[in-house]
Amino acid sequence: MPVEPGTRASRPSQPRRLTVLSGPSGVGKSTVVKELRRRHPEVWLSVSVTTRTPRPGETDGVEYHFVDSAEFERLIASGELLEWAEFAGNRYGTPRAPVVQRLEAGQPVLLEIELQGARQVRGNMSDAFLVFLAPPSWEELVRRLTGRGTESPEVVQRRLDTARVELAAEKEFDTTLVNTSVHDVCDELLTLVVAP
Repeated sequence: MPVEPGTRASRPSQPRRLTVLSGPSGVGKSTVVKELRRRHPEVWLSVSVTTRTPRPGETDGVEYHFVDSAEFERLIASGELLEWAEFAGNRYGTPRAPVVQRLEAGQPVLLEIELQGARQVRGNMSDAFLVFLAPPSWEELVRRLTGRGTESPEVVQRRLDTARVELAAEKEFDTTLVNTSVHDVCDELLTLVVAP
């Protein structure tokens, strides 16, 4: 159909690729994502589903979608989760449908998940782009994890042991960003998220 002079033909949005951000505990994933969303609210961050109970001030559908164990089992069995994992006795997962809908609508989508989840996403969506967020050094990661002062030495040691395993998985990712500056990493991540 011809387009009238002076008007623009509307083109459907091109589907985007899914960007997954992962890295060891304490590296600053949440801080980077919070800053990215503050500066670029058009980037959609998936809201996970969880079996844990809401904390004071949390709203269902905002921080998490809160469900019971039976509903979580149903989501797994019906293939409605893109990935899921268990952590500290609770299960967390990414609902597949909202991610696919936003990607097909041309909206940039970002997942902030742990290594186990990133591996599942790679298996379920082979065109996903996996970004590893690394600390400037092992010593800096140790400082961040021990400097929180909110956890027992045993919990800190478990986190450090897990971090070693997670750091060893860096080669599984498509690219690595080193978190020396939240502002700089945010700019680099945005470039990757909005890439066609």
